[in-house]
Amino acid sequence: MKLALYIHGKGGNADEAKAYETLFYDCEVVGFDYKAQTPWEAKKEFRSFAASLFEGYGSVIVIANSIGAYFTMHSLADMPIEKAFFISPIVDMERLILNMMTWAGVSEDELRAKKEIPTSFGENLSWEYLSYVRANPIEWRVPTAILYGEHDNMTSYATMAEFAERTGASLTVMKDGEHWFHTEEQMSFLFNWIRKEKFYEA
Repeated sequence: MKLALYIHGKGGNADEAKAYETLFYDCEVVGFDYKAQTPWEAKKEFRSFAASLFEGYGSVIVIANSIGAYFTMHSLADMPIEKAFFISPIVDMERLILNMMTWAGVSEDELRAKKEIPTSFGENLSWEYLSYVRANPIEWRVPTAILYGEHDNMTSYATMAEFAERTGASLTVMKDGEHWFHTEEQMSFLFNWIRKEKFYEA
């Protein structure tokens, strides 16, 4: 029996997994409603959840969104995952944090001194988070397919392409796509992408 584990992005939930049941008809599709907000919290929660869940399956596929993909790579890189489908993954968290610091007009010295700084766009900048990310770089070797929106405002195409090349992942770009795939057109593109990737895999 195969498992398809769905891992949502920020603001998402495990119920989103239901949309993938017909695509992964040959698998049991399970959504993971994690609570972690930081990579160190995710490492504990994801590994504990996966260790007990994975035992009952012959193979495991992961579908992950945005920061859910980052947490997956940080937490489950050494777990027996056959393939990963990443939708708008955060692949360089340090670069994203530095970009957010630029948007907020916050220097490294200021963040180091204050430890945590709220921003006008709703994200708290954290020196602890930045330091942790720098000390724990991502090492990902699982066969992976990436879907990226042309107008993703979280990760540049250059960053995504560099990550794909370094890890051997396939990279598909949706013209006029966004970071959050949610419109009817975007979801249709996403589902067709998965069908093509699954066919190619077979």
